[in-house]
Amino acid sequence: MKRTKAKKVARKKSAANTGKKRTTGTPSKVALKGTVSKAKRKAELRHVPWSAVSVEALNPLLGRHFVVGQNIMLARVLLKKGCIVPEHSHPNEQLTFIAEGALKFWIDGREIVVGAGEVLTIPPNMPHKAEALEDTVDFDVFNPPRADWMSGTDSYLR
Repeated sequence: MKRTKAKKVARKKSAANTGKKRTTGTPSKVALKGTVSKAKRKAELRHVPWSAVSVEALNPLLGRHFVVGQNIMLARVLLKKGCIVPEHSHPNEQLTFIAEGALKFWIDGREIVVGAGEVLTIPPNMPHKAEALEDTVDFDVFNPPRADWMSGTDSYLR
């Protein structure tokens, strides 16, 4: 009996890790960690030119636009030289890729300059701050998507 139960647990873990739906139990109502959604976001094939996504001006030195998938978000962030992103943290894992320019980060007790063609990985809940050392185009990837950005409750940027 114990062996059968262990196999069921192993199958459930395996299905969870591969993204497959479980065939037993009730489906979760949580679309994003900590966020209950009435209608789950559905994964779908889309082709989105950045020119089709309006840039949100957060302040005179900072603009952004983003595309959201089922479990991931890609943001294109436009920072003018001298723009400061105040210290903050979030439950989302973040990858930052600098396409043009450079950002100086204060993170984990260190100062890190990330230049064009470089990537910074930021674990969930790690406080960080940044300054644009020159006009910068930054691509940020978040998992899960940033609920505060989608709802406009990211007051630290405005």
